[in-house]
Amino acid sequence: MTHVIITGGSSGIGLALARIYAARGARISLLARSLPALEAARIELAKDRGETSIRIESADVADEDQTLAAIRRCEEAFGPCDILITSAGIVEPGRFETLSSAAFHRQLETNLFGSIHAVRAVYAAMKERRSGRIMLVSSGAGLIGIYGYTAYCASKFALHGFADALRSEATPHGVNVSVCFPPDTETPQFSRELEHRPLEATVIMGRVAPWSSATVALQNHTRHRQRPIRGVFWLDAMGAGALWLGSEADTQLVVRQGHSTDQGRALTLYGLLVSAANRI
Repeated sequence: MTHVIITGGSSGIGLALARIYAARGARISLLARSLPALEAARIELAKDRGETSIRIESADVADEDQTLAAIRRCEEAFGPCDILITSAGIVEPGRFETLSSAAFHRQLETNLFGSIHAVRAVYAAMKERRSGRIMLVSSGAGLIGIYGYTAYCASKFALHGFADALRSEATPHGVNVSVCFPPDTETPQFSRELEHRPLEATVIMGRVAPWSSATVALQNHTRHRQRPIRGVFWLDAMGAGALWLGSEADTQLVVRQGHSTDQGRALTLYGLLVSAANRI
């Protein structure tokens, strides 16, 4: 039975992915900081499956020792990790000069090093078995710098680079590494983020409605299963274009909703995304 480990699995994209894999009969291990949220997620997922196939571990992925120990306990209970999804992340927007060093470090330590710690916990065994899948959740902010998001963009750009480099090492050993770049997504964290988002960022990013966690999870899951990909989806600031970029150069622009009010600017953003993707 497939064992799926998901960091940040108590809410948002992580929980939405857990629902999909649970419905497919996988054993699910969820890591997150909040034990009450984890308990609620386990109760929900266990309704149709029973609690014996769902495991929860309270851990802060920014702490390497906590992460390694939690994943080790999950593997002792459910067997080796077949699929790792690193969805844990935080965002604290603010202009660079007003953002504290502590806030900068928190985002790097959780978004970048949190993923690295989780990968380190399973990678050697996957490589030895010549089997395994790793999905890293970056962000549209991992492709384009956004006003008021210096720390967050730095962490997500770095995660993108880590994924690319790791993929080059992992592929010859049968381990698939993919990275996705979701747009604004309806999560508990997103509501808190909006309270602190600079006005300039709101103007630049537009008023396009965020995607639901379920939609993002379904897109990730479908493309992750089809082939090794670097899925990119992005709601542009002018319309609602979602750009998908696969590893086979099958670039396509999918219009989800709305229309661009400034086609020139929309095409410019589209070109920037294509250029970034061509460097993947």
